[in-house]
Amino acid sequence: MSGSNDGHWASSGFEIQPAYRPGDRRDWDPSVQLGEPGEFPFTRGPYPNMYRGRLWTMRQYAGFGSALQTNRRFRELLDAGQTGLSVAFDLPTQMGLDSDDPRASGEVGKVGVAIDSIADMRLLFDRIPLGEVSTSMTINATAAVLLLLYELVAEEQGVRSDALRGTVQNDILKEYIARGTYIYPVAPSMRLVTDLFAYCAAEVPKWNTISISGYHIREAGSTAAQEIAFTISNGLAYVAAARAAGLDIDEFAPRLSFFWNSHNHLFEEVAKFRAARRLWARLMRDRMGATNPASWKMRFHTQTAGSTLTAQQPLGNVVRTAYQALAAALGGTQSLHTNSFDEALGLPTEASAKLALRTQQILAFESGVGDTVDPLAGSYYVESLTDEVEAAALALIRAIDDLGGAVAAIEAGFQSRQIEDAAYRYARDVDSGDAVVVGVNRFVEEEEVVPDILSIEAELERAQCKATAELRADRDQAAVDRALDELERAARTDGNLLYPMKNALRALATIGEVSKTLEKVFGRYGA
Repeated sequence: MSGSNDGHWASSGFEIQPAYRPGDRRDWDPSVQLGEPGEFPFTRGPYPNMYRGRLWTMRQYAGFGSALQTNRRFRELLDAGQTGLSVAFDLPTQMGLDSDDPRASGEVGKVGVAIDSIADMRLLFDRIPLGEVSTSMTINATAAVLLLLYELVAEEQGVRSDALRGTVQNDILKEYIARGTYIYPVAPSMRLVTDLFAYCAAEVPKWNTISISGYHIREAGSTAAQEIAFTISNGLAYVAAARAAGLDIDEFAPRLSFFWNSHNHLFEEVAKFRAARRLWARLMRDRMGATNPASWKMRFHTQTAGSTLTAQQPLGNVVRTAYQALAAALGGTQSLHTNSFDEALGLPTEASAKLALRTQQILAFESGVGDTVDPLAGSYYVESLTDEVEAAALALIRAIDDLGGAVAAIEAGFQSRQIEDAAYRYARDVDSGDAVVVGVNRFVEEEEVVPDILSIEAELERAQCKATAELRADRDQAAVDRALDELERAARTDGNLLYPMKNALRALATIGEVSKTLEKVFGRYGA
């Protein structure tokens, strides 16, 4: 419940009291202790000094049009002081389709950069030293392909694989829950996830092999507690799948990372981040049996809430984003993306993207938010909210456990129904005015000032398709066919798929060709 006339409510459904005092704290689990920063259960942060030792990484999400256009944006952001890259891919790339596939028509380069082959990846990272920057790639069904392309380009730059740092999202389960960019059925998709875990452990040891995402779950309309519960349940499923594949939990778990949404309610969001860390630590130690303290730590990236941005009075989004960024910093994020104010209207312009970065920099260097660790610790209100959010999330995790775990619950539609109900309640509250959205249902203006909007020209799609066709015409087709046949044979065994996949990509196979080869064996998932 987001709001009502007779009280104040958190998104997770519990009522917020008029005031909080020492005796009001609901210690629903007496074993919960606040602890010290950097110590179990990490309520106060995964590191003892947090931002006093190192600020969060300012990792602005960017990608649009061609690889060449996105490369220019990356270099502009790095010159402006950004400290890490974060790549947005277009829908065809996310769905394993080449730009000239009929199903890609009209979508090439629209919501991210178009990548069909290693040729595009070379352009994307031209003049960017991959041994020095950390790169996050928001990619799931084709995560293995994009990681391997990144590794191949790094090799061409002379950078060893064991020097590469970054993250692939690689979180396929939330695609079945909230987002829809899946290709294969659940079981072979999970195999690709765990094959990537094993490959990186052997070949790219500094790489974060998954970013278990609550962000898209929240964007679909979930509450804060649902975001935690469904994401952590997915995380437990990945851990179980990796162990079933023969991986040692204390070898792969320290490379797991999370991706959270920072939404509008400042204090509930701070409580959410603190509760999520504590819950993951206990579940990893006590349920999953991890013994390495690094396996218990939840490290996470945060992005401000795109679903809260309004097309009406878009400059108000600058303020929304700043408060959401503040919540992420107070909650102890390890990296952060701040949305641009014009994203409800179109792709960010260069000016709006730079302003979003400046928002982080002002927060980091002028607000004092990083001067002490967990500055809201001990607040009667925040500690109570932390307990309440954790209790609500744990109840949902137990409900998922009763259904047989995350995969079984997904197949039963449990998470999707819960999110749909929460989204409906919020939409109803906005319609009734119980939930105020400034500029939308209150403080409305008759005349709106529309900012400049970045558009992607239709010519880009034609040029991208032409370049991909030329690549196919100029390559050694026999070598590509042999490599794809090798990949198909591997898919029919239980061998790690990333090694033959890398050979195919090096031979200039495209993303679409690799995906079609696996689809022959795995089939295609239909909701």
